[in-house]
Amino acid sequence: MSQESEQGTLYVISAPSGAGKTSLVAQMLKQDRKLGVSVSHTTRPMRTGEQDGVNYHFVTREAFEAMISRGDFLEHADVFGNYYGTSQVWVKQTLATGQDVILEIDWQGAEQVRHLMPDCVSIFIVPPSPEALKDRLTGRGTDAPEVVARRLNEAADECSHAVEFDYLVVNDDFDTALDDLLAIVRCHRLRMQTQQVRHSGLLIRLSERH
Repeated sequence: MSQESEQGTLYVISAPSGAGKTSLVAQMLKQDRKLGVSVSHTTRPMRTGEQDGVNYHFVTREAFEAMISRGDFLEHADVFGNYYGTSQVWVKQTLATGQDVILEIDWQGAEQVRHLMPDCVSIFIVPPSPEALKDRLTGRGTDAPEVVARRLNEAADECSHAVEFDYLVVNDDFDTALDDLLAIVRCHRLRMQTQQVRHSGLLIRLSERH
């Protein structure tokens, strides 16, 4: 190893509701132990079954606004009267250990993160068709028709920003989409910039003349 330490990579993953992002990321974490996920801060009340520090870091509005004023967040937003944000300090400290980090955020949050950390890798996940998305949203059986209609309109707006991301993954078949996401991660770890740090000793030995 060289004196330079290996840095982890920040993966920003966005998708419209119903595209399968949460399930795909959960499976990515199971299959790749070097991947971790950022736990957001929020001011919304804790729900039954949730744990502080696991689902979210639950803080008061005053504490959150103090963090905003200190510039603690990579990105933050006010969603229906509750704040949500990603800790810049935690992300940078975790990346410094060599751990890769996934952020699951919307396209607006992704835009903020790309501005502050331009080396991040951004991925947008889409369903195979508008019809498939509608089937998935109605298939949940938990939302009223007007809620489904609103989410479809929101999805159309979100998908219009897909071209701003580095990679596009179409979740038609879950296993294929998962393989695509893991391939992006594996490919990024094989970049010369990363491999040169990881295998500096090997490269020096192989370059020696005998």
